[in-house]
Amino acid sequence: MLKGSKVGLRARHEDDIPILRTELYDDVVNGSRAESRPWRPITPGSKDSRLVVDDNEQGHVPFSVVELDGGTLIGTATLWGIDTHHRSAHIGLGLLPSARGKGYGTDVVAVLCHYGFVVRGLHRLQIETLSDNAAMLRSAERNGFVREGVLRSSAWVMGEFLDQVLLGLLAQEWKPASKG
Repeated sequence: MLKGSKVGLRARHEDDIPILRTELYDDVVNGSRAESRPWRPITPGSKDSRLVVDDNEQGHVPFSVVELDGGTLIGTATLWGIDTHHRSAHIGLGLLPSARGKGYGTDVVAVLCHYGFVVRGLHRLQIETLSDNAAMLRSAERNGFVREGVLRSSAWVMGEFLDQVLLGLLAQEWKPASKG
């Protein structure tokens, strides 16, 4: 398990799947805001890649996020679009409603940075998020990510086009937490 100050990132367990399906992916509004594709229900037992991990997929590393104090499942985190030639990847995360607003997002981003830069030897990490996603923007910027641009009207979400903010962090700019 990779550990931050508040959260741990671990492999997806079978008993995580019903919780993630119900609390994250069955939420039409948040699911629509989090995905780059239209929301659709996930059938129980589905092998949907948002839930079931394919251990042979090298460009996408999903984690379950747990509280260090007690091990309760609180969300998902992903390093995706991993490009081993350019040594870059994208960061994504989703917290269960009960875990939002508690500072977990900032810690998840920090742990994903450690995984990307230290474990994987990447040079650049990138985040794309909706311009009104204050929590993700705050979590990224607290970890040293720099706003690199705005993709105007690039996301179709619940009947309207929204802007996305592009943020980047280079390995040499990253300042790891003292705990490592």
